[in-house]
Amino acid sequence: MLKIQMETPLVEIDGDEMTRIIWDNIKNILLIPYIDLKTDYYDLCLNNREKTQDLVTKQAAEAIKKYGVGVKCATITPNADRVKEYSLSQMWKSPNGTIRSILDGTVFRAPIMVDGIKPIIPYWEQPIIIARHAYGDVYSGVEKYIPEGGKVFLKFPDGSELLVKDLSSSGVIQAMHNSDASIRSFARSCFNFALDKKMDIWFSAKDTISKIYDHRFKDIFEEIFVNEFKEAFSKLNISYFYTLIDDAVARVIRSKGGFIWACKNYDGDVMSDMLATAFGSLAMMTSVLVSPEGYYEFEAAHGTVTRHYYNHLKGLETSTNSVATIFAWSGALRKRGQLDKNYYLEDFASKLEKATLNTISSGFMTKDLVSLFSENAVKVVSLNTIDFLYKVQENLDKALSNLK
Repeated sequence: MLKIQMETPLVEIDGDEMTRIIWDNIKNILLIPYIDLKTDYYDLCLNNREKTQDLVTKQAAEAIKKYGVGVKCATITPNADRVKEYSLSQMWKSPNGTIRSILDGTVFRAPIMVDGIKPIIPYWEQPIIIARHAYGDVYSGVEKYIPEGGKVFLKFPDGSELLVKDLSSSGVIQAMHNSDASIRSFARSCFNFALDKKMDIWFSAKDTISKIYDHRFKDIFEEIFVNEFKEAFSKLNISYFYTLIDDAVARVIRSKGGFIWACKNYDGDVMSDMLATAFGSLAMMTSVLVSPEGYYEFEAAHGTVTRHYYNHLKGLETSTNSVATIFAWSGALRKRGQLDKNYYLEDFASKLEKATLNTISSGFMTKDLVSLFSENAVKVVSLNTIDFLYKVQENLDKALSNLK
C-alpha cells in the first residue's frame, strides 16, 4: 500500500515519562507505516523546558498558529518535589496553561465510548462533553504567602483601592483575572460547537456568591446567545440554559447525557476528570483545544503515568492505556485532512479510531480496562503496552485492506 501523503505538517509536541514512550511507539507502529508523516517537532520534556527556559513551550504555541493543527503528548507540571528531582531552576508553569493562554481557546473533552464498557452512572446513555474555558482564573493567578499578616489591597488604574483582607496573622492571598474578550471567545466557541454537534449546552458558575466575577460570565453568555445564536438553536431544536455549578452537578448525575457542559477553567478541570472516571477512565477521554481563530490542539486528557514509567525504567512489563493518545493523533490527522481537503487522511483517522475500539470490544485491552469490561460473551485478554498497539495495528490492517 502506498503511504498517504500530507501537504501541511502537524505541530508535534512531545512530552514526558510513560506517555513519551507510548508516543514514540504509536508513531512507529500505527502511523509511519501508513502515512508520509510530516510534523514540525517541539520537545516539551521537562529537561528541555529547563534548557530553553520554557521558550520551547511558547514556540510550540506559535507554531500551532502558523500551521493550524497541533497534537500534544502529556507533560509534567512540576511541583516542589519535581523541582528537586530534575534540578530545575524554577517551578515552571503548566505547558498546557501557557499554550492555552497564547491560543485563547476552549478545551472540549469527551469520553471515548466503546461496546462492553458502561458508565458507572447507569442513567448515562450518551456522552457528556465538557467545554472548559482555557484562559485565566487560578491558572494565571498571582499569589503570595504573607508571614507577617497585615492589610492587603487591590489597586486600580484610577488610583482607587479595595481592601481584600486585614490579616491578623500569617496567611495566603491570591488574585486572579479574566477578560471580556476571552469570555466572549469562550461563549462563541461553545455555542458554535453545540451547533456543529447539534447538542444542548449548559453553562454553570456561582454568580450568587461571585456577584461580579462569575456574574460577568453569566451576562456575556446570555448576551451572545440571545443576539447571535438563539435563532439558529431554535431551528435545530437544541437549547441553552444557565444554572449554578452545584445545581449542574446534581442535574448531571440524573441526566441521560447527550449534551455539552460549559465550565469555567477550574470547574472544567475537575469535572472533566470526574466524568472521565465515571465513563470508564481518564485514558478513555479526548481533549481538543479550539481557538476562536480556528487553531486546534489535540491531546490526551490524562497525565504522564509516572508509576508505569518508573516500572518501565526498571525493565518491568507495563500495561498502559494508549487509547486517548491514539485519539489525539487521529483527531489531529482528521482535522489536518479536513483543512487540506485530504480525504485519505481523514479516512485513515476514522479507520484508526474504529480499529482501536474494535480491539477493545473484541476483548483485547490493557489491564486498567479489564475490570470495567462487562460483555460476558467475550473472552478478555489483558495485553501489555506494546502488544495492545500491535493488536490495534492488526485490526487497522484489516480495515485498510480494501485500499491495497
